[in-house]
Amino acid sequence: MEPTTIALCIILVGALLVIGEAFSPGVYMIIPGTVLVALGLFGYFFPDYLFSIWAPITMLVVGLISSIITVFVYRKLGEPEPPSIAVSDGLIGKKGIVTVKTTADNIKGKVKIGSEIWSARSLKPIDEGKSVIVVSAEGVHVVVEECTEE
Repeated sequence: MEPTTIALCIILVGALLVIGEAFSPGVYMIIPGTVLVALGLFGYFFPDYLFSIWAPITMLVVGLISSIITVFVYRKLGEPEPPSIAVSDGLIGKKGIVTVKTTADNIKGKVKIGSEIWSARSLKPIDEGKSVIVVSAEGVHVVVEECTEE
């Protein structure tokens, strides 16, 4: 097989890896894909280069540079976001119905707000069936007070 044909095959395999990375980011197929495309291009334009001692050296250099750039880019793309406000914080001010009696000393109480049931506590005991309003949120449970107005 001619060196230019081998070079084209190497470019094709490298391009397939780069395309695979585009459809499945984070698998790091772009690194070997970049190395193979670079090696194939060198081999296509300089056929004797493909079978010389410089081919593996080029692969190492291109692989190292490609790895550093890829890790840097993926870190930028996947920077951690600051924690968002807990879902329970969005319930402050909403009204609900007590489904399991609430007390001040535990979160065994349950409150139905909209279509969801939340663990709840209250400063004063509130019996089942009473209407309540959410006054604060603590992690994954809410603190409620009895509603005096309907």
